[in-house]
Amino acid sequence: MIRVLLADDQALVRGGLRKIVETEVDMSVVAEAEDGLQAVDAARAAKPDVAVLDIRMPQLDGIEATRRIVAALGDDVRVLMLTTFGIDDYVFDALRAGASGFMLKDAPPEELLDAIRVVAGGAALLAPAVTRAVVAEFARRSPARDEDTSPRLAELTEREREVLTLLTRGRSNAEIAADLVVSDATVKTHVAHVLMKLGVRDRVQAVIFAYEAGLVAPGDA
Repeated sequence: MIRVLLADDQALVRGGLRKIVETEVDMSVVAEAEDGLQAVDAARAAKPDVAVLDIRMPQLDGIEATRRIVAALGDDVRVLMLTTFGIDDYVFDALRAGASGFMLKDAPPEELLDAIRVVAGGAALLAPAVTRAVVAEFARRSPARDEDTSPRLAELTEREREVLTLLTRGRSNAEIAADLVVSDATVKTHVAHVLMKLGVRDRVQAVIFAYEAGLVAPGDA
């Protein structure tokens, strides 16, 4: 059962989200909040698997709420952001705060449900093409550091660095497997090791780490 927290300052929106979620046999709504501060308190009390947060909320916006929820619960929670915007400053800031994905508010209900399942499973909800656009923007904003300054990056094997580099290019697991001539299962193992050694939550955070550590640079093909 996926335990879900819903946070939105509009009661009608929260009610609609609750109805959508509670139609599913594998999900339950364990808490609701009408602002960011309530969301943080509710997350600490209810310990949801997935927190669905509106980016724009009173008292505390969804980005800062995400940062506090992730700091409090760590890997026990995944945050899915709801926004009326596309790839913009809000999305970049949300990912940096620790969100695992984002959805547009006008997305069909089935897409929202799929998104909750995806992030609950530990994956990031960003298509490869979107991932590349996001990390390219992170790279543009953040001056790259020498990779030797990162002890965590130094822990990766040569093959794990290859996998991480391919992730930065927006490759799916199947595409990485084809590039390296290995099985999908082997790629999954390598990706898991990369996440563990870098101490990041998902592959999007790993890609951001690679850009900011200087393993790859904007424009690398």
